[in-house]
Amino acid sequence: MSDQRRPADDYEITADLPDSALHTTGTDHITLIGSNAEDTIEFYRDVLGMPLVLRQPNLDDPSQTHLFFDSGDGRIVTFFVNEDRDSDPRPQRTGIGAVHHISFSIAPERFVEIKESLDDIGHGYNEFDRGIFHSLYTRDHNGLTIELSTDKWSIPDDRRGEVLATAQRLREEEGVDFAEERHVDAALEELGIDAEKYELPDAPTGAGV
Repeated sequence: MSDQRRPADDYEITADLPDSALHTTGTDHITLIGSNAEDTIEFYRDVLGMPLVLRQPNLDDPSQTHLFFDSGDGRIVTFFVNEDRDSDPRPQRTGIGAVHHISFSIAPERFVEIKESLDDIGHGYNEFDRGIFHSLYTRDHNGLTIELSTDKWSIPDDRRGEVLATAQRLREEEGVDFAEERHVDAALEELGIDAEKYELPDAPTGAGV
């Protein structure tokens, strides 16, 4: 029964590898059900700037085309598309097991430029300061929420989990609900990581897309 399930707060937050039969080494690719090739390429290549690196039939359903985009670090996002499917820009109504949003990294030094480029083409977005990172939120041609996120510090990729886990412990010790900049600053100092702090614009904090 649901009242017997362990709540999230019962689980330890740590960057240590769990005692598991396997350990993943990263994200290889994410595959989504797209609409048609034209609209998909127009958004992911022409708006987000992802190279289209591979195109072939869906090996499990040759009636669909499989498009592969490089998200910027060699990690791939792919789409199954068909020319008979129209795009639907209405916001998606997600349920259990569905995709809520996808977040892509953007360079902090280009953050303002990217905002301006979205303004120039009239593609709407919302901007939020999430305390430990800074993000733009928009939607693709099928209503999927897309987050364009940048870190506030130049934290090495192999230390990010350790920094976040330490910031989590510090914010719990302080008794506040959310990790804030000061918790990451303190975590970096505790771990002896010399990370550059990026200059980012002021933005609202809180929830919402």
